Amino acid sequence: MGISCVSNQIFRILNQDKQLSATSELVIPLYYGLPPFAFSAHPHFSNHLLRKVAPAMADGTKAIFLALDNAKTQFYHFKAIVIAGMGFFTDAYDLFCITTVTKLIGRLYYYDPALPKPGPGKLPDNVNNSITGVALCGTLLGQLFFGWLGDKLGRKKVYGITLVTMVGCALASGLSFGCTAKGVVATLCFFRFWLGFGIGGDYPLSAVIMSEYANQKTRGAFIAAVFAMQGMGILFAGAVSTILSKIFMVAFKAPKFNENHILSTQPEADFAWRIVLMLGAIPAALTFYWRMKMPETARYTALVEGNHKKAAADMATVLESDIYVEETGSKPPAKPNSSSYGFFSSEFLRRHGIHLLGTTSTWFLLDIAFYSLQLTQKDIYPASGLVYKASIMNALEEMYQISRAMTIIALLATVPGYWFTVFLIDKIGRYIIQLGGFLLMSICMAILGIQYGKLRGEKSKCGPTSKHDFCEGKPALFVVLYGLTLFFANFGPNSTTFIVPAELFPARFRSTCHGISAAAGKAGAIIGAFVVQTYTLEGNSKKIKKAIIGLAVVNLIGFFFSFLVPETKGRSLEEISGEDKELDGHANENGRNYNARTEMI
Repeated sequence: MGISCVSNQIFRILNQDKQLSATSELVIPLYYGLPPFAFSAHPHFSNHLLRKVAPAMADGTKAIFLALDNAKTQFYHFKAIVIAGMGFFTDAYDLFCITTVTKLIGRLYYYDPALPKPGPGKLPDNVNNSITGVALCGTLLGQLFFGWLGDKLGRKKVYGITLVTMVGCALASGLSFGCTAKGVVATLCFFRFWLGFGIGGDYPLSAVIMSEYANQKTRGAFIAAVFAMQGMGILFAGAVSTILSKIFMVAFKAPKFNENHILSTQPEADFAWRIVLMLGAIPAALTFYWRMKMPETARYTALVEGNHKKAAADMATVLESDIYVEETGSKPPAKPNSSSYGFFSSEFLRRHGIHLLGTTSTWFLLDIAFYSLQLTQKDIYPASGLVYKASIMNALEEMYQISRAMTIIALLATVPGYWFTVFLIDKIGRYIIQLGGFLLMSICMAILGIQYGKLRGEKSKCGPTSKHDFCEGKPALFVVLYGLTLFFANFGPNSTTFIVPAELFPARFRSTCHGISAAAGKAGAIIGAFVVQTYTLEGNSKKIKKAIIGLAVVNLIGFFFSFLVPETKGRSLEEISGEDKELDGHANENGRNYNARTEMI
């Protein structure tokens, strides 16, 4: 669109409404698809038109949001995705790498030669559940605490604390000490609890920061891209464990368990699981400097702190442009929303209660199924034929095969699901993806559960020389159904339950509400770790069948609860949360004494 054509449109706007207030020189060019300050060189535009064309407001707040919502995708958006995403990469790596090493820890510390028919060392059920589930307990508390703190102190101030906690506790997890099995497990659980606490803070902060930085058109894809790093973390957890176990296998050869019960567990394997856990600290540590350099989000600064000038300066850093904002004759309140409703008020319940119920219930139900699938992989893979039976492998070989199977499933099913969401969420919307994901997960799991015995096969049908625990099943179909379930979890509610809470709620409650929603999800994950997982540990076909069918029902309930969550695609955060009406209210209050002056930041 040419300058002359734009000027004609602006004159028509001026003729329609003489009372329009001033706004920034950035907003109008963005609105018309032109570079920022395209009109600045013309004195008539800078001195007259640019002070007239804008929505009515008492300050520059709406102008800032309009500039953010209409800004073109640029380098800083991708930089923010990487900075926030590497935190999520670390989160997923740290939470799910434990799946690859628990069998190894069992062989190292829980072998009992006094048994009548000694088998490879195995973690007791309560110890297994504690090691895999304690980090989830810490995550739940971290989500609540850091979510609340992110609204009180600001997103940036809290963001660095979570990262330092994750790095320190990931390193400490690998250094778990003690002379006995109980000592090692106790210290490992202690450090993994606090690791989870730091991970919990990353959920609300990363989602909210990305949603408040993103433009309106691609906001869903940007938040989904941050969350997609969870898939990459799961993939790398499997890949790192595969590579490391292979290196140790080659360096420290050992006989199979059925050849020598004692020597089949290499003493050097004690270093392997520790290195896997400690490597999770590296990607997070690499982004610490850039997290500290990130400015506070303009929406938090303007809407919560009430500092429009600083918000414009922060936005100028993000957009790499100078921002013109107006100063008014009537001073805006220090905290524009301080006189509005509070979190525990009936007004919040009326406006957002149903939304919060929708985000918490769907995330809770989703994580029961999702974490049950992820944490029980080591028990399910033998049924799929991807892992040989434990008695014909040494300790590191078992770790290698479990890690390799995890990597294959992540590469072919888990990771693609995340990126399907990234590319399609702003086209077909959050609502359809979540409903479709829940429904298809339920169907896949129902088939898998009902046909579990036939798909898995039976132990009794295996000969003495068989490499597998179960024979005469349909392992290929088993893997396809299991993979499809994970695919539709990630191209479905696992992604959308993370994205939507970062969009639905007002800025002053956004981090808190996301933290509450995520904590509800982790409550579901804890049920998966401490309840559902007990059905899979013994390999009992009937128990596993009941568990999978139960998870299918849980997904179906999640489908119906999804109707409580509205579509957020294509709308600004302020429109979704209702803050645009509050801003109009403040504009009317200040409008009587309004005297605009434009200032460059």
